Amino acid sequence: MEKPWKCEDCVKGFRAPHELARHQRSHTGERPFTCSQCEKGFTDIGSLRQHERVHTGERPFTCSQCEKGFNDISNLRKHKRVHTGERPFTCSQCGKGFTDISSLRRHERVHTGERPFICSQCKKGFTDIGNLRKHERVHTGERPFTCFQCEMRFNDIGNLRKHERVHTGERPFNCSQCKKGFTDIGNLRRHERVHTGEMPFTCSDCGKGFAQLSNLPRHQRVHTGEKPYICTVCDMGFTQLSGLRSHNVTHTKSRPFKCSDCWRGFKSSQRLMSHQRVHSEAKPFSCSHCTKCFRTSSNLMKHERGHTVESPFTSLTGKRFTRSSPAEPQCHSQQ
Repeated sequence: MEKPWKCEDCVKGFRAPHELARHQRSHTGERPFTCSQCEKGFTDIGSLRQHERVHTGERPFTCSQCEKGFNDISNLRKHKRVHTGERPFTCSQCGKGFTDISSLRRHERVHTGERPFICSQCKKGFTDIGNLRKHERVHTGERPFTCFQCEMRFNDIGNLRKHERVHTGERPFNCSQCKKGFTDIGNLRRHERVHTGEMPFTCSDCGKGFAQLSNLPRHQRVHTGEKPYICTVCDMGFTQLSGLRSHNVTHTKSRPFKCSDCWRGFKSSQRLMSHQRVHSEAKPFSCSHCTKCFRTSSNLMKHERGHTVESPFTSLTGKRFTRSSPAEPQCHSQQ
């Protein structure tokens, strides 16, 4: 199709003069269409109308498969590919497929290292304009997206959509292997690695792989010795926040973990779980050498030393025992 209307800045062609005028605003930065709610500017009236639906909650475009609503037709088309599995946009470098061209462009910058969108405050670079806009709200404190159910505010529309599923119970992202549902695509991708065994995040020191990026920094502290979580009472350091929280209870008389059978209190969830096996008679720790089962892993380890003839404790006479109290004989009955 002929595109006779040419941009003088980049020579890109357009079919109609109004399309050219809209495009030229990308060069001039002009945004003449302003939202009456938040005063955000847009280059064309269509983009303004689409944005206004963020404030009104209107979603006039509905998926015929799952009845999910969208605020513009292009997002509906992209969503339909979730049902069809279609990924028509393919990376020439690695062959990975994408549901839309913008996702492909963002992905290609992983290979090129290009980060063309720069924060004016801190000069941090981003692969796409959306992530830059989201980041800028860190500096401004702006949270323009509000939940209509509880009025909680968010700095980007994606986090609002995920939050809304807390109220609706919706889990639209389903695992093809086990049909388990998730509230967002990121959690689904992480879950899928349980089935595939994929561990894409690798420690540069020992080569150990992890399914989630968040687990890698925690592991690396084994090598660095870093303990960034410090107890304010005794200055003891921990590699994980959960370790610090468990430790903090030792400074108080609090026993927040209560047994539902006898109401006995414990300082940690692990000790509560171990105690509850007294009531349930569960013995989940099985000996790999015989048929005996135990309530705790420590009792299993003591028992297994009888099979391996491991004797870690030595008395003053030189006699070796599998338990630290040599006066007592080793118990082979189920614990």
